[in-house]
Amino acid sequence: MSRFLKKIAGWFSYDIGIDLGTANTLVYIKDQGIVLREPSVVAMSGERVRAVGEDAKRMVGRTPGSVVAIRPLKDGVIADLNVAEEMLKYFIQKACARRSLRGPRILIAHPSGITEVERRAIEDSAEHSGAIAVRLIEEPMAAAIGVGLPYTEPIGSMIVDIGGGTTEVAIISLSGIVYSQSEKCGGDALDDTITRHMLAAHNLLVGPRTAEDIKIRVGSAHPLQQELQMEVKGRDRGTGLPKTVTVRSEEIREALKDKLDVIVSAVRQTLDHCPPELASDLYDRGIVVAGGGALLRGLADLLHEQTSLPITIADDPLSAVAEGTGKFLQENDDVFDEE
Repeated sequence: MSRFLKKIAGWFSYDIGIDLGTANTLVYIKDQGIVLREPSVVAMSGERVRAVGEDAKRMVGRTPGSVVAIRPLKDGVIADLNVAEEMLKYFIQKACARRSLRGPRILIAHPSGITEVERRAIEDSAEHSGAIAVRLIEEPMAAAIGVGLPYTEPIGSMIVDIGGGTTEVAIISLSGIVYSQSEKCGGDALDDTITRHMLAAHNLLVGPRTAEDIKIRVGSAHPLQQELQMEVKGRDRGTGLPKTVTVRSEEIREALKDKLDVIVSAVRQTLDHCPPELASDLYDRGIVVAGGGALLRGLADLLHEQTSLPITIADDPLSAVAEGTGKFLQENDDVFDEE
């Protein structure tokens, strides 16, 4: 299609940015901001969709045998193409209902380490959901734009985006990624580790929602000035009866250590690949951390201890990638012009 015809098509469409995350999906409408933020979960009964997003998440661990709660993304990429299409279609319709005679043009953020096949799966899902044009942007670049790093300037900036499925670490300069590292270790891996720890240490069976609650309430990456504790309810593996135990932040921190070491290692390896010309910029500007994992207590202290660089947690780490897709659309009118 010629550039002129594409421009005409754009007049009758609208542009949106999507952070298609393993844990949550955010939708940004150009000129409006983030209009939707919901869990990336679909509840299915056979081939029929029962619920999507927040309604589906409430069903996790509470559904009868005929209803299955599915997360169509794993480690930042699409694991179930059909379910992902249904989820995207629902979110697009909910966020953009009756805005245009045509479907939207979509910019989607994706992990930097995915294969061409995985890229194609994302594009296909968006197209089958009603998009008339689809473009992709790497998550660390979107996160860098979203937190306000000077990505277009000849200055070295470093972003660490800890999402639900992956951790993306990148050095950025002059609108490009100088070096990046993607690890399949994010918030979900931390939750799984807590689930296994509760079983091994307390013989207690807990679900993913309880594990996430433990992480949020008492989880930490570095010793705290005042350690925390909480009561955890679950099912005793031996008796099958309900059981309550008390866990402390020191215990959970020790359980999370191996996964946190993976994140720290990715940061250190990325720094090892930093060109000397940009190293001084990082020494002065430090590292910015985004994504839901940035909210883990003591993470900034841990990263500073391991790198000796200043660490800044983004003001709104959960929205960084979505905001970045939106800002990219606002600042670049020709996003959808190229084939």
